[in-house]
Amino acid sequence: MSSSSSFAGGSSVAAQLVLLLCVCLSSVCGYFITIDAHAEECFFDRVSSGTKLSLMFEVAEGGFLDIDVHITGPDGKKIYSGERESNGKYTFAAHMDGVYKYCFSNKMSTMTPKIVMFSMDIGEKPKTEVDKDAEATQNKLEEMISELSTALTAVKHEQEYMEVRERIHRAINDNTNSRVVLWSFFEALVLVAMTLGQVYYLKRFFEVRRVI
Repeated sequence: MSSSSSFAGGSSVAAQLVLLLCVCLSSVCGYFITIDAHAEECFFDRVSSGTKLSLMFEVAEGGFLDIDVHITGPDGKKIYSGERESNGKYTFAAHMDGVYKYCFSNKMSTMTPKIVMFSMDIGEKPKTEVDKDAEATQNKLEEMISELSTALTAVKHEQEYMEVRERIHRAINDNTNSRVVLWSFFEALVLVAMTLGQVYYLKRFFEVRRVI
């Protein structure tokens, strides 16, 4: 009787873990945005003081693959500012309750739009003393599930980051290969033209001219 109850408990734990994995994989995703020349796109998140936030971004296409990034707090204080960056990751803790703004600016570009992939990870709200007392009575399984959820989020974002990097490198390789082919074709044309010119010059040089 006890073995069957243990089996049922193990099945319940496994079902909870599988459900958590599905939820995490479906809710974690990166965003792709197109930023026109002389334009700026901003996004907002309302969080509590002490909450950990992490912004990761990568310029996928456009120009020299650079973008300006700014993060501003609820009080207007600039938390982070970067110019002409291709990729990056910045983590910080909210210093007060309110709305935090992060912007991607393409104002330095005259005509080229940029495609940016980014993700903003928002950690859990800091626990109060009451929450800590309640957490002490919770099951150890919930702590493991929380850690697993955080690890899955990091893995998912890393996969998206590597996918964008692979796309950028493939585009660079294709562009380089096209230029090499065109340059080789141009060299072949120049070589053929020089060969024909030399043949014509030598033929004229050895040509016997009749004097009347």
